[in-house]
Amino acid sequence: MRIGKQDRAFTAIATSDAESVTVRGLDLCEELIGRINFTDYFWLLVLGEKPSGAQRDMMDACLVAIAEHGLVPSVQAARMTLAAGPDAWQGAMAAGLLGMGSVVAGSSEAAGRYLAEVIAKAEADGTDIETAAIASLRDCKAQRKKVAGLGHPQHSSGDPRADRLLAIADDLGISGKYIETLRILGRHAPGIIERPLPINVSGAIPACILDAGWPLEAIKAVPLLARAAGLSAHLFEEAGRSIGFIMSHQADLAIDYDGKPSKRRSPAAE
Repeated sequence: MRIGKQDRAFTAIATSDAESVTVRGLDLCEELIGRINFTDYFWLLVLGEKPSGAQRDMMDACLVAIAEHGLVPSVQAARMTLAAGPDAWQGAMAAGLLGMGSVVAGSSEAAGRYLAEVIAKAEADGTDIETAAIASLRDCKAQRKKVAGLGHPQHSSGDPRADRLLAIADDLGISGKYIETLRILGRHAPGIIERPLPINVSGAIPACILDAGWPLEAIKAVPLLARAAGLSAHLFEEAGRSIGFIMSHQADLAIDYDGKPSKRRSPAAE
């Protein structure tokens, strides 16, 4: 079944012939391999142009900030998958990446879209960002919705990763309307929501890279790429010093059964 117009299809990313490989208009062997670092190449692949020095440094900082996050569910899924299938690194990596949803890592995309919504609302209403931000926070409170990009269960007095990223953005001179919006939300949220809501790293990452010129539609690529590095470390360690089945066993011990009892009585109950 044919759906939509499919007469001609195009890609502007890469092509090749018998003598060369071209990526974004550049010869892979002559102009890229050994001549470009990976963060620049990531930017080039996605956007079709190399980043400025400030854009590169900001992206680098964000990738470093989010690459490792301990034994979160996605990491546990990856390690337990490798423990069960030691030859399937690709399956274990996929398990970890598939576990990066709206709560872990995917929260950066949610925060970026929220910042964009506040900015768009201010522009549509012809008001300033602070007015739009306050109205949005009051709406979140009324609907009992979480404020994307704010709050942290451990760093209640401030997420040090977020603070560092925002400071780097200031130093690089790229702080713009997204960081301004995030800071306004962070300033007013505790009073309106009536609990500590510091800016977290999932809010700082999209604010910083959006102000640097990264597209909203590609935000999720950043934590995915970064966490692939962290997952690689966990899988390498898992291959030599496995804790996958230990975590599985601990889950059995930690979780109590509250379903229907078996009709069969154990000998001890006789």
